[in-house]
Amino acid sequence: MDVNQAKQEHLLALKVMRLTKPTLFTNLPVTCEDRDLPGDLFGQLMREDPSTIKGAETLMLGEMLTLPQNFGNIFLGETFSSYISVHNDSNQIVKDILVKADLQTSSQRLNLSASNSAVAELKPECCIDDVIHHEVKEIGTHILVCAVSYTTQHGEKLYFRKFFKFQVLKPLDVKTKFYNAESDLSSVTDEVFLEAQIQNITTSPMFMEKVSLEPSMMYNVTELNMVTCGNEEASTFGKMSYLQPMDTRQYLYCLKPKPEYAEKAGVIKGVTVIGKLDIVWKTNLGERGRLQTSQLQRMAPGYGDIRLSLEMIPDTVNLEEPFDIICKITNCSERTMDLVLEMCNTRSIHWCGVSGRQLGKLSPGSSLSLPLTLLSSVQGLQSISGLRLTDTFLKRTYEYDDIAQVCVVCPYTSNEC
Repeated sequence: MDVNQAKQEHLLALKVMRLTKPTLFTNLPVTCEDRDLPGDLFGQLMREDPSTIKGAETLMLGEMLTLPQNFGNIFLGETFSSYISVHNDSNQIVKDILVKADLQTSSQRLNLSASNSAVAELKPECCIDDVIHHEVKEIGTHILVCAVSYTTQHGEKLYFRKFFKFQVLKPLDVKTKFYNAESDLSSVTDEVFLEAQIQNITTSPMFMEKVSLEPSMMYNVTELNMVTCGNEEASTFGKMSYLQPMDTRQYLYCLKPKPEYAEKAGVIKGVTVIGKLDIVWKTNLGERGRLQTSQLQRMAPGYGDIRLSLEMIPDTVNLEEPFDIICKITNCSERTMDLVLEMCNTRSIHWCGVSGRQLGKLSPGSSLSLPLTLLSSVQGLQSISGLRLTDTFLKRTYEYDDIAQVCVVCPYTSNEC
């Protein structure tokens, strides 16, 4: 009983209100045909209603704005804003008023007060106002703790607190997929393609202002979400970049190693951190939200101890005529290798030259270019296979099939072929 009386005897009143954007006023239009009994009565009432749009009275949205009627939903990445007011309800002058606002999350406690200094005095019917802001970076339960301490005219020090509990929800569902592209051309080797699927899991549409990829220090990024129309670039999603509730949008990015890292096969092989996504959106009346993912990780490509790629290969070759290719052999291990090259003929591919020749020693991380000559005895799209490398130090053999494909055509007439 004494505790309740002490609560009622506080000279100050604390009020807290969340600050959000207003919404457009909505109404439910009631209409009927002119030949019905009410006639034009409903239409006349709607035309006289100040909340309707003149000339479009049957549209549910009106011209007026509605202030928030409840706390509403707070989503991860949005800015939480709150208005705090301490009012002197008594007829006494109160001194040394200190208002403190803390936000308690599941992992930390944050001080949101703009000032930690006390107000010297507060006269009757006067108030202390403060607006706090915080960018929400955690999901789950949040508790806003507002504490007020003050001193009465008689020198008595009083203190009280209020707690405001709310949930922070997840606005977007982000899924990523990585594709390691190992090309035959040395200029575009080690490309990584990132596909990001972003789904709006809120109940209102979003305007996607920006979705970008911030690459790690070893990569340059190219955005593949634009198409060229004449001299201008346009988004693949159209001019109005809206994402409706539960809709999903896919973004594509291409990452290439920077020149200083492109030749370091061992370094690129071990890179798993690609970068992070930066997503900015707007909701009701331009209210902005922003999310940054954690560092995206991919499975490093498994090249093995030796990587074999093609630096040069013709697009089309003639049937039973020799043609040249240039292979690149890279030592991806951490030891020196002594390599021997063997060339094994297949049903359609025949290698020219001596099989079993010594290539010499190859130190870790280094590579060598190897010109080879071969011919095809079968027309059509043929797969180049049959190369074998042996490390004489460990007596370990590495076989390479389906290295590349080449189109074989007949240079003669159909009768001669």
